[in-house]
Amino acid sequence: MIAQVIQYFESIDPILAALYATLFTWFLTALGASLVFFFKSMNRAVLDGMLGFTGGVMVAASFWSLLAPAIEMSSGEGFVKVFPAAVGFLLGALFLFGLDKVLPHIHINFKEAEGIKTPWHKTTLLVLAITLHNIPEGLAVGVLFGGVAAGFDGATIGGAVALAIGIGLQNFPEGFAVAMPLRRQGVSRKKSFWYGQLSAVVEPIAGVLGAWAVLSFEPILPYALAFAAGAMIFVVIEEVVPEAQQDKYTDIATMGFVIGFIVMMSMDVALG
Repeated sequence: MIAQVIQYFESIDPILAALYATLFTWFLTALGASLVFFFKSMNRAVLDGMLGFTGGVMVAASFWSLLAPAIEMSSGEGFVKVFPAAVGFLLGALFLFGLDKVLPHIHINFKEAEGIKTPWHKTTLLVLAITLHNIPEGLAVGVLFGGVAAGFDGATIGGAVALAIGIGLQNFPEGFAVAMPLRRQGVSRKKSFWYGQLSAVVEPIAGVLGAWAVLSFEPILPYALAFAAGAMIFVVIEEVVPEAQQDKYTDIATMGFVIGFIVMMSMDVALG
């Protein structure tokens, strides 16, 4: 099945492939959000385990799918070879840092809002927070597909598909983790689902832009891959891990992280 998917993606336009792949990651977010129709509440231990899994997938994807190929395809030796990855990684983290300070948003625990002060409803602020996280995920998938089309060593269709699957897997619990807190705040099931899936709509947009940018400006690929990695790591350290460690289920969150890391690493090595 996966082999057939890889063959299909090899036969189509890379921008279209990036669109399809990121629509898949959005669909799994929507699928996770749809669980709000079947459950009245979410066990905190389950939420922490999901958050840990999400963090593990994102950290593994950042290295195996993004940083390692960025370094491999860079020319030169020593510090010269790692320079594009280092610069791109820093810029990606700074980009998310800037958005985090400017874009109004609130985290899953509905505590103090961050970014510019605004009268917007908490529901909107939560969706903006998750949307902020999904930008680097969609960008990473698109950039990798663009790199394959450009013929860069270290970028493979198998690796791009593995990244899309990994992002999709962690998007499933993320969709539920957005929809359920909204439901607890008194939002209707339909609206909770709507906002839950809406948070990932940015992924196809970022994916297409990432693929287009790499195809249009091929030399930026190592920087773009590392940029996506830096942005993803910023999200993990700034929110995912701290949120997963706030309650008494820290061990569950930690094991979720380990499992997520192993799953993403295994897929990338096996398919990439």
